[in-house]
Amino acid sequence: MAEEFSLRCWGVRGSTPTPGSSTLRYGGETSCFEIRAGDALVLVDCGSGARNLGVEICGCKTRTFDLLFTHTHLDHICGLPFFKPAYDPSFSVTAWAGHFQDETSLVDIVSRIMSPPIFPVAAKTLKAVEFKSFNAGDLIPRTDDLVIRTTRLNHPGGACGYRFEFKGKSICIITDHEHGDPEIDAALPDFVRNSDVMIYDAMFTDDEYDTYKGWGHSTWQKAVELAKAGNVKTPVLFHHDPRRSDDELDEIGLAAQNAYPGTLVASEGMTLKP
Repeated sequence: MAEEFSLRCWGVRGSTPTPGSSTLRYGGETSCFEIRAGDALVLVDCGSGARNLGVEICGCKTRTFDLLFTHTHLDHICGLPFFKPAYDPSFSVTAWAGHFQDETSLVDIVSRIMSPPIFPVAAKTLKAVEFKSFNAGDLIPRTDDLVIRTTRLNHPGGACGYRFEFKGKSICIITDHEHGDPEIDAALPDFVRNSDVMIYDAMFTDDEYDTYKGWGHSTWQKAVELAKAGNVKTPVLFHHDPRRSDDELDEIGLAAQNAYPGTLVASEGMTLKP
């Protein structure tokens, strides 16, 4: 267990939670990941899937961990007010964001959503959380064997991608991201180069993309293209359109597999071990 390196998906849907009969297999919770690297625990995003993750963490021995945000749109932070460890002073949670393009800070955003009349409990009640900032492109400082690299992504208001390296293995999270920025696109193949797992924002298909250009999301075809360019072992399609049914995701998964064998469609509860 001390050498375990894994990623577990607690929420894979984009934009808004989608409970219902048509999303049972892939899940309807929004963005939330759990990374385990030896004794280290790191969470990425705190969408609606974080509520269930928080309950599980309360039953574990780990009391210190990092929470990294790709960005602070509502579907990626809406679980924080319902994340049980954040209120428990026996935990120590360091929350990081590096996507801001001005003087805004993570605590500013959390304070805005956790204030009357939007929410009855203030951000100051998150007793376990310390908020910190970095600039996309920086390393996240650590004292263990886990290396966390960061990169800019193309999304309204900014976003940050992450690369986790541990014991010769690597996991990349590239969401929320829209292809089309020449500088960012040129950097991504090297950022994901030879990674074992790459989560990628595949909200749309190429046929749909023109209708939603500028919304800040990419396609499964671009996921495959980046995986080929970066020699990625396992691309994982993520941030599913809230309108997308399980059956439609099955069809996309089959097409992606045919285009790049080994491609997976992210599902709630999925655990990947490089």
